Formats: sequence, C-alpha cells, structure tokens
Amino acid sequence: MSKTKAALWTPQFIVMSAINFLLIVIFYLLMVTIGKFAISEYGATTSQVGLVTGIYIIGTLLGRLFTGRVIEQIGRKRVLLFGLLFFIATTGLYFIHAGIILLLVCRLVHGIGVGVASTATGTIVAQILPPSRKGEGIGYFAMSATLGTAIGPFIGLSMVQHTTYSVIFMMCMIIGIISFLLAVFTKVPGAESTTVVQPTEKSKGSFISQYIELKAMPIAIVTFLMCFGYAAILSFISLFAKERNLEVASSYFFIVYAIAVLLTRPVTGKMLDRFGGNSVMYPCFIFFGTGLILMSFAHSAFILLLAGILIGIGYGNLSSGAQALAIKLTPPHRMGLATSTYFIALDAGLGVGPYLLGYVIPVFGYSVLYTSLGIFIFALILLYYVVYGKRERMLKVSQLS
Repeated sequence: MSKTKAALWTPQFIVMSAINFLLIVIFYLLMVTIGKFAISEYGATTSQVGLVTGIYIIGTLLGRLFTGRVIEQIGRKRVLLFGLLFFIATTGLYFIHAGIILLLVCRLVHGIGVGVASTATGTIVAQILPPSRKGEGIGYFAMSATLGTAIGPFIGLSMVQHTTYSVIFMMCMIIGIISFLLAVFTKVPGAESTTVVQPTEKSKGSFISQYIELKAMPIAIVTFLMCFGYAAILSFISLFAKERNLEVASSYFFIVYAIAVLLTRPVTGKMLDRFGGNSVMYPCFIFFGTGLILMSFAHSAFILLLAGILIGIGYGNLSSGAQALAIKLTPPHRMGLATSTYFIALDAGLGVGPYLLGYVIPVFGYSVLYTSLGIFIFALILLYYVVYGKRERMLKVSQLS
C-alpha cells in the first residue's frame, strides 16, 4: 500500500484545470484586444483605454473577495456554476454598442464572473488533491493558467488582424458555454466539517477575517509585490520591443516563457512537497530577478528570448509555489478564503503595477525600469525570508535535532 502513489490526475482535476485554462485564455485574449476595440468603436482616449483594460481586474478582485467568504457555505460546485453562468451572460453585453460607459460596466461585471469561477476552480482543486502531492498538483494546475497567458494573447492578436470583434466576442461566449457544460457533468466532493466549523470561525473572527485568510496574507503580500515585475512585461513588452526593433522576437516571448514553465513545474512541484517551499522559492527569485535585468539589456532576439526562459522558470514557479504555501498555511475549512486571498494579491499586483510603473517609463525609460525591477525582486528574497522562509528553516532544524 505504501508503494502506491495517491491519485493526482483524477477526472475532476483534469476538468477543473481545463476550465481554468479556458477562463485564462479569454481573460488575456480580451486584455490584448479590448483597447483596440474601444478606440475603433468609441474613439477612446489613452486614459480610457487603460481604464477599460484595468477595470476588468477590479471586477475579478471583487468576485474573488466575496467568493472566498461564501464558497464553503453555498458549496463549491454551485459557486462555480453560478460564476460560469454569470460569465456567459455578461459576455453578451459586448454585443451592445451603447457608449464607453456601458463598455466599462460590461468589463467590470465580466471580470466579476471570471473572479467567481476561477476562485471556485482553485478551491476545488485544493480540496481534491491528496495532501502528499498538493504542491505537485497545484504546480500542474497552475500550468493551465500559464498556458492561457501564452495562448490567449496569441489568439487575440491573430484574430484582430483576420476577423471582426463580433466573432471574437462570440468565440468567448462559446468557450464560456463549453466550460459550463464541463462543470455541470463533473462530480465535486463536498467540503468537510463546513457546517460545524464555519459559524464558530465567523463568530470569533474579525470582519476582515470573513473575507481574507489572515494566515495566507504574508505570502499574499510577497505575491502582490513580485507581480509588479510580471505586470511590467505584460503591459509594456510590445512598446519595449518596438523601441528595440524586436517586435518579431517579442511575439515568441510568451511561447518560450510557457515552455520554460511547462518543463520546470513538474520538478518544482515535487521539490516543494519533499523539501519545502524554500527549495523552490529562493532559486526562483534569483531566476526572475536575473531575467528582468537581462531583459533590460536585450538588443537581440536571443537575449530577449533567453530572458523569457529565465522569467518563466522564475516567476512561473514563484506564482504556483506561493499559491501552494498559502493553502498549506491554512486550515482545510478555510481553503476557499486562502485561494481567494492569494488570487486577490495576484490580480492586484498585475492591475496596480502597470498604473504605477507607467509613471516611471517617461522619466527613466524601459532599461532602467526592468533593471530596477530585477533588483527589487532580489530584495523580495529578504521579505520572503522574514514572513515564511525563516519559519520553515527553523522547523526543519528542530526536526533534525
């Protein structure tokens, strides 16, 4: 019996990963196309384009915030189905051309649907994974998001050149319907002890603890700050590449990024389960920081794509590692809140980062931006050590002695 590994690739795990992948594809597909739609359809200004793009992330934050609180009470599958139905319904608003205000409302509520559904998939996966393979499983699950971040922009930019926005929005709705059907026919086990523990937790906890898992907050803060580095890539790589005459190479950046993550995540997931978070997080901070600094010196396709590989190994595994640690630090009946807390930090970093960094570029330029962010990521190693790394190290020392 001891030789048999606990099952990881169950039907539920595969379906939840597929749904998460489809949601992320739509998320990033629309992120790279909606600005051009706002300009062509409504003559939006640059500031309005930024708002149309960013308000979607505000919606996902709102969706995650309230989902984390109610998911254990309502039921994980019910929340997932509601989120997907809401997502499908709000996709229909893109077909109504009634001004920039309606588009902003559409983006906000559509983001709420993604926030609700993706938090539910993450919570379900955290529940069904065997404890002995949780880090490995979350690493694989997070790969679905990584693939989405690479494929979504690629599909979006290709479709903008060859088809209409109505076709793009219709495809998003069809993908939403497929996700809903997959969820309907997937059996999700119920949460344990929810009805007994949850009222006690609510009565004893503060108002904040009803929406945020405080034990996951230290890792969430590290996640929020490290996302600034990746946000600078997502938002500005096309402009940076144009400045360096690397536009063709930049179209392959996220492809090599995704390949690097796909090749390393199976290894880092097993390392996290066997040797702890420090074995993964420290090296990946170094890879990420090095990749950002290397990117600042990129004047050739080789250097740019090499930076993409290092950033994939670094940030790609930091994000899944942080998610696994946030869940491991949390009691089982609070997994929903831990998952939403982690993703709130992730989305907030990706949403706030471009806005703040946008003030740096006109003054210092892209080279200084990416170099500074690389140094900043190295500095985050100390913060990680204080909030988690030191504790894990001391625990291992006590176990050895």
